[in-house]
Amino acid sequence: MQVRKKGCQRFEYSLALMALSSLLLFNGCDNGHGQQALSQPVPEVGSVTVQARQVELVTELPGRTCAYLVAEVRPQVNGIIQKRLFKEGSDVKAGELLYQIDPAPFQVAYDSARASLGKAQANLPAVRSRAERYKELLVDKAVSRQDYDDATAAVGQTLADIEYWKSSVEAARINLGYTRVSAPISGRIGRSSVTDGALVTAYQPSSLSTIQQLDPIYIDVSQSSADLLRLKRNLEAGTLVPDRQTASKVRILLEDGTPYPLEGALQFRDVTVDPATGSFTLRIVVPNPQHLLLPSMFVRAVVQEGIAEHAILVPQQGVSRNQKGEPIALIVDETGTVQQRVLKLNRAIGDQWLVSSGIRSGDRVIVEGMLNVRPGITVKAVSTAGSEAGSQNSECPPAKSN
Repeated sequence: MQVRKKGCQRFEYSLALMALSSLLLFNGCDNGHGQQALSQPVPEVGSVTVQARQVELVTELPGRTCAYLVAEVRPQVNGIIQKRLFKEGSDVKAGELLYQIDPAPFQVAYDSARASLGKAQANLPAVRSRAERYKELLVDKAVSRQDYDDATAAVGQTLADIEYWKSSVEAARINLGYTRVSAPISGRIGRSSVTDGALVTAYQPSSLSTIQQLDPIYIDVSQSSADLLRLKRNLEAGTLVPDRQTASKVRILLEDGTPYPLEGALQFRDVTVDPATGSFTLRIVVPNPQHLLLPSMFVRAVVQEGIAEHAILVPQQGVSRNQKGEPIALIVDETGTVQQRVLKLNRAIGDQWLVSSGIRSGDRVIVEGMLNVRPGITVKAVSTAGSEAGSQNSECPPAKSN
């Protein structure tokens, strides 16, 4: 009995030691977590303060160049080309001789018409004198009334013949002049479709050559009718203000992306929408003294839409997407608490977004350390380089439409 009692005492003593150890271990772990929670620092994030500013909104529109004037050279009489008198690809002046058509048959026709005119004019004095004598003799009834009427009709016939041959002479002179094919406009002439000795016909379907005036030059660009409606709504709502001084000025970007050195001028907007594309044409006139722009080149025209007086610009690195695909941004309020805002984006301007709603002027947007924070926690906001997004001192390119 004594041995059994001692064994029970040892067992109870062991249970007490185990319970005490577990209690000490639990208290030690709890103290460690508490100390860790108390020593955890406040997250630090980089932020920028957005400020409303004035921004010029522009649209980049694709287009192609076309010649200011185009003249297709065609013959106006039939004949053989005697000589081509220009260098292909050269600049020609209006009235400069381009082709010489064999003038021999037209010279003969001109000379014949002149001879016939001279013959009719030579007959006029004789028939006129006869009519006057018959008029005097008719008083004395020395001639019949019929003879007098015949003499008077002969005068009228001769006068009509004179007018007819005058017209014939003029027509022959014009046709003779058409054997000299001249440049109708000044510009650069292309290749010739005929050579010396070729037979050409009046007003033939194929042209002998084409002259294009390249300075100035047109640029035809296309803009969707939906963009036009959006622009009109913004102007009516007052979110955009037209700049009267520069509204008609257009900047040009070449096919390789380099800017064209001279500005163009918006000439007109077409009034018809293409039903196949839902777009209409804008025509721009651009100086081209060096002939850098050639017809049918692809270019982009930077057309001004207007001035946004109170635009909000947010760095693109501070904007992400939620699970719904909506653009969001994290801001730090006055108490240092992180808040999430759903944004409505207008367009990209350089490395920034033009925001229509969701952000106000003066908000601090988190641009660095976004992955380490979540809405509702307290953070320490540190201004980054260029901390005032959209401020007057920040350099920002004009806004471009997507």
